[in-house]
Amino acid sequence: MTSYKVLDVNDDLPIRTKGTVHSGKVRSVYWLTDEDSARLISEKGYQVPKGTELAIMVISDRISAFDCIWQGENGLNGVPGKGVALNTVASHWFKLFDQAGLAGNHIVDIPHPYVWIVRKASTVKVEAIARQYITGSMWRDYSKGVRNFCGLELPEGLTANQKLNEVLITPSTKGIITGVADIPAVDDVNITRDNILNNLAVFNFKSVEDVTKYEQLLVEGFTLISEELAKLDQIFVDTKFEFGYVEDIDGTDKLIYIDEVGTPDSSRIWDGVAFRDGKIVENSKEGFRQLLINNVPDSDVLLNKDRMPEREQLAKDYILPESVMLSVSETYVGIASKIVGYDVTIPTDPRAEVVAILDQQYGLISKL
Repeated sequence: MTSYKVLDVNDDLPIRTKGTVHSGKVRSVYWLTDEDSARLISEKGYQVPKGTELAIMVISDRISAFDCIWQGENGLNGVPGKGVALNTVASHWFKLFDQAGLAGNHIVDIPHPYVWIVRKASTVKVEAIARQYITGSMWRDYSKGVRNFCGLELPEGLTANQKLNEVLITPSTKGIITGVADIPAVDDVNITRDNILNNLAVFNFKSVEDVTKYEQLLVEGFTLISEELAKLDQIFVDTKFEFGYVEDIDGTDKLIYIDEVGTPDSSRIWDGVAFRDGKIVENSKEGFRQLLINNVPDSDVLLNKDRMPEREQLAKDYILPESVMLSVSETYVGIASKIVGYDVTIPTDPRAEVVAILDQQYGLISKL
């Protein structure tokens, strides 16, 4: 596996774009020129309105945790196959959402396992989080006496990793919200349903009905994934969805799923056999987070947001053993293969493959 090349830098591909490349922790977005968007919509027959802006979204193999990017030894600055595992799983769930008659999503084409062509959406500024078990940060707060989560009251007497009576919706902010008295101006802060309803425009919702709609789509999507994973004896613990608006073919605005859904990066997935035996076996990034907590010199640096400068320095200096990166790779590729029902293969040179396909089949590579 060490012979594989990881795609750790994904914001410098020679794709013809307008404006700058937007690079997140894992994905980079290349907005196509208006000419290329129009050409592809025509050539490929994409079912979107004329004039729709398209982008190439390239996933990387980088791994982030605690808001930092982590590196491995021997220049292994990513997890082999992580990108293809995430994209394959999210695409699988989106397809099942479509078949079940849930909302659509932002993907219009998948040229390569590391690449989506997406349409521009007006993003809702809410991280839509659903939880079916009390664990992680929620359990840490509950064990300290907190009972109110995002405006919801939890009963006394819950135990760690216990299944909840219903799927809880515990939203947080996506990006920094300013000008709202009871919402701190920091990213990823817990909010209540009332916070959203009282500030629809701030969160980019078009109506009160759409707040109900996102909650419905969140729970329906969560339930579908949970039932499918249960068939594989895997437990869907909690997850994060994102939503946005796009213009439909008939000119109306519609709320859709964006980003990714149900992946090992955005969700906790537990092994059912181990859980019934009283153990937690993580088939998601949570295992990597726990590994960091147990191995860094001072775990409080990872958990205490007031120590962010120290955390960022730690992530720059801390080199993980190659064996750790390969173990994380086995987790990601293994759960992805189980979910989609076939062996997910790791491209030997994803960067070269992506450039070749976008050049030969889509005509999007700039010639220097």
